[in-house]
Amino acid sequence: MEWRDQGAVISVRPHGETSAIIEVFTAAHGRHAGVVRGGASRRMAAVLQPGSQVDVAWQARLSEQIGSFKVEPLRSRAGVLTNRLNLAGLNAICAMLHAALPDREPHPALYARSIQLLDALLTPGWPPDYLRWELHLLDELGFALDFSQCAITGSREDLAYVSPKTGRAVNRDAAGDWASRLLPLPPVLLGQGPASPLEIAQGLALTGHFLNRAMEPLLNGKPLPDARARLLAILAKHSADDPFAK
Repeated sequence: MEWRDQGAVISVRPHGETSAIIEVFTAAHGRHAGVVRGGASRRMAAVLQPGSQVDVAWQARLSEQIGSFKVEPLRSRAGVLTNRLNLAGLNAICAMLHAALPDREPHPALYARSIQLLDALLTPGWPPDYLRWELHLLDELGFALDFSQCAITGSREDLAYVSPKTGRAVNRDAAGDWASRLLPLPPVLLGQGPASPLEIAQGLALTGHFLNRAMEPLLNGKPLPDARARLLAILAKHSADDPFAK
């Protein structure tokens, strides 16, 4: 049993004295683990960093075995490590992919968006991209949200809330006295203008609510990954004037 693919490293852990077990999110084979012989060496440790883009060749005697990887570096994203916010974003992406995706199940559309987001971490102003990425993650998990029109009136105007049960938008007038029971729908998720820190916080509260529902069978009563919570905490500390600076 063998295949070859490209992907991003999302986790690394020691295996014995000289090897490592890595998880790679690949284009055609999804989230896939394997042993890297010599992965604990100084040379390989520099390659096997979360976020690194690699070429991997997997081999095993039987398909159900963990198997082994031969890894060749394609692109380092080490620049992310120099910025606290960017590093928190990287850790959140890797942790969410690890927690949300079934092992060895292809998700080519999510893979493409994930690589775009990992590359965006090296540029300013990426938090709105992360927020939209969580929406795509929900799509992949079968919890697509619908912001196209009001669930009650069918209107496309003044959409301001989302039903926490259905994931469908509700406009301000239709919400009425029920507004306090609905989730705020920030304009950034409707493609309206730049995102303020408040909008990012509201958007992540919205996606977090539905991610908890979508991942409930996997979480077994546990919260979403700590890495996501740390990202939200760092984002909350940034000012409105310079929300995404170091």
